[in-house]
Amino acid sequence: MANHFAPGTYELDVVSMTGGIVPSMTGIGVDTKKFDQQRYDTIIVASMPGIPTPWPELTERLRVALKESRRVASICTGAFLLGAAGAFEGREVTTHWLHTDELMSQLPGAIVVPDRMFVRDGHVWSSAGMTAGTDLVLSMVEADVGPEVTKMICKAMVLSHRRPGGQSQFSVLADIDARQERIQQALAYIRDNLGEALTVELLADQVNWSPRHFSRAFKAETGLSPAKAIEKLRVEAARNLIESGHSSASRIAAQTGFGDEARMRRAFRRELRDVPQNVLKGSRARKAVLAP
Repeated sequence: MANHFAPGTYELDVVSMTGGIVPSMTGIGVDTKKFDQQRYDTIIVASMPGIPTPWPELTERLRVALKESRRVASICTGAFLLGAAGAFEGREVTTHWLHTDELMSQLPGAIVVPDRMFVRDGHVWSSAGMTAGTDLVLSMVEADVGPEVTKMICKAMVLSHRRPGGQSQFSVLADIDARQERIQQALAYIRDNLGEALTVELLADQVNWSPRHFSRAFKAETGLSPAKAIEKLRVEAARNLIESGHSSASRIAAQTGFGDEARMRRAFRRELRDVPQNVLKGSRARKAVLAP
């Protein structure tokens, strides 16, 4: 996708220790080149089911790559393979939250960060599972060719934005337990329209219920009032935007439906026991520490 918007930026190889066709977990064969002594600019170690057991040949090749390559990265459980080669000794690393305890056990010299989308420590990167790998790669592309290309990629992939590495692996929406389809529809509408005036009447109309019935059903299903759920989702969205560092506080307050900075600040105090300025300072401090 990056090559589409910035032709010639990348030349991609899929490699394995043996080369040739390698079966994936879906049964589809992947054509690979042999992971030999060729020098690669960037090496990304993919994830696999369960916790992989490193083998000597791969570990040694990755050790060489750590010295020769401009950057190396792991996606999800790929951190175990890259870690066995010493990539994370004295460095920050993350993986899927299901495996962080085991990663701490296997890599006692690493600084395991259990609740981050992705982490960059110098030239070594790591991400949590699934879509967090997409955020990591988008961040790499942004570092290589700039934010404008990344924005075009996000638009083409129908992504609202690239999530910052400091964002939590857990989302408010995932924590709100809603089994009823209409409540799920209402939550999806809230998420997609945070910048709008979200009233009980509007949400009830979206699911064809009366406002009174909607409020009762929503509270019974989620344990939250509609107003409290809206506030939690707005705070989460605002925090992510603040950590990305691309917009002013006043613009973020407007984008996420708070209206002004004062309302956003009060909501942050209620939900996070913190204020937006401290969130921004913390994000900048992490980026400064992890900058190459």
